[in-house]
Amino acid sequence: MFWNHVVVPTRESRRSVFRRIAHRQHVDWPAYESTPLYGQSSLTALTEDFRTVSGIWFEHNAHDSVEGFVCQYPLSYVEFNSHDQYSGPTRYEMPQLFRAFLLKEVYGWDHETALVDYLRQHSGTRRSLGFDSVPDQSTLWRSWNKRFSANLRETVERTARTLLINAQNAGVAVPRDPDRKLQYRNDESKATDPDDQTVLEDAAKISDHVSRVVFPAFSLDRGEGCEIHENAYWDLQTYLGLRERLAANEGARSFVYESTRDRTPLGHAHREHIRDLSIEQVRAMYRQAINRLLAEVAETEQFFRAGIVAIDITEADPFTGDRTGYEDEIIGTKEKTDEYAYQWATVQLVGNAVPIVLDARPVRKGETRLEIVEDLLDSAEDLVHVDNVLMDREFDSQHVLEMLSQRGPSYVVPKRMQTSEKAQAKRLVERGMGRYETDRKLHLGKNEWHETTLIYRRKEDSEHDDYRQYSVFMTNCGSGHLTEYGYRWEIESGYRSIKRFMAATTSKDFGLRFFYFAFACLLYSIWRAVDLLVQVALTSEYGHSPMVTADNTLTLLKKETGIG
Repeated sequence: MFWNHVVVPTRESRRSVFRRIAHRQHVDWPAYESTPLYGQSSLTALTEDFRTVSGIWFEHNAHDSVEGFVCQYPLSYVEFNSHDQYSGPTRYEMPQLFRAFLLKEVYGWDHETALVDYLRQHSGTRRSLGFDSVPDQSTLWRSWNKRFSANLRETVERTARTLLINAQNAGVAVPRDPDRKLQYRNDESKATDPDDQTVLEDAAKISDHVSRVVFPAFSLDRGEGCEIHENAYWDLQTYLGLRERLAANEGARSFVYESTRDRTPLGHAHREHIRDLSIEQVRAMYRQAINRLLAEVAETEQFFRAGIVAIDITEADPFTGDRTGYEDEIIGTKEKTDEYAYQWATVQLVGNAVPIVLDARPVRKGETRLEIVEDLLDSAEDLVHVDNVLMDREFDSQHVLEMLSQRGPSYVVPKRMQTSEKAQAKRLVERGMGRYETDRKLHLGKNEWHETTLIYRRKEDSEHDDYRQYSVFMTNCGSGHLTEYGYRWEIESGYRSIKRFMAATTSKDFGLRFFYFAFACLLYSIWRAVDLLVQVALTSEYGHSPMVTADNTLTLLKKETGIG
């Protein structure tokens, strides 16, 4: 029998929690104030608020009770009227009943009788829930089955699960173990080898839910009284990602016929609103969207907010027009050819984690690799715990490596072969050695050095018979982590999918170009998150080979973003 010792939260402890929330980046509470796509009656916003507050609430030493949270969470701003299916006078208010059924779900009681018995035995809890007397079983049954809408009942169940997971993660005793497998299906059957139709049905439900959580992080700040719903803009942007090389004007014209909306934006209006967004605004909205996406997948056993990240730079197609006045933005290619291109940098989860792009940023002329890595690592560490950083050889700067070592993560970075490395590789060829490890000090300036380890590894099936058979890696974590560098290929395959999701444009506007790239990163990340959730829902496991295709997800998102 679970015995719950309740430490009553104080005004100071509650104030401490909400002060921490107010200072958290990428988090808004209450969520309905953060976007025009939510209102005070939004159940998605309510679920998000419970997740946000409980994630910090249970970290406080004075908060050791899930029941205490249920009784204390402020509900005065929530409007339940649209979810109340009774129209006449009622004895109990919706917030009272919401708390009571949330408590029932937290304890895992199957019937209202158990809740009634508990309230009889615990008068303090009954009063904290707002009941002067114990409600009878039949009233509670009717309230749950007849008065609460189906969506509100689902919200109670989902919120209880979130509370239990966050409490358990913080080391707080919980009345029951939460199910870490998200339930989106109406039945409890488990398909050991799900067919395509089953996969698509689950993907549709999950895409609907994920889009309702993620897209409200983006806002155009258009003011009040706009005839075209803001979601129509994200709907159109998703639609542009459905078709390869589809530009806004052409896409907007065909979208009129494929959309179920009465009003859709014109291509030029769509571009103008996006151009009004600064790069800083786009990045802030992107990080908030990814934070919400991570919160969804983090409630599964198959995802942990820790792991390996890869930092890399990709470039757009070569730019062939006149770049006069845009030389700082349309810069050279990574291979130092005579071509020019826009460049974007990203930090992405790799390895055993779901490959979500945590942040993206443009690359301008004059920016150092150290600045770029520090910026992206700041974002990544706000969202997850970073254990290891993988980078391409363009980041083999001793100052970048020293910064990483100072911050704590391990790193694996290939080194460009200079005279000394070529000479060492030639000696390895003569000795027939496939692998060699040596310590090296890299000069930082002013008699300061960065100590690293160089690992020479012979490439399998190399076409060369000289020193070019070898690759050289730098690491601060020993040769055992070298195999992890193989995970970096995921970011290259990810870039191919991301570029597939991008709308076409001939505009030289830097902000517009970056938005198109960032939104494509978001669509890619949603696809991989939806695929994880579908795999977990159907098989209780996660494999890197996607069960849901990118096209499936985009098509479902196009249908589901119209939530207004």
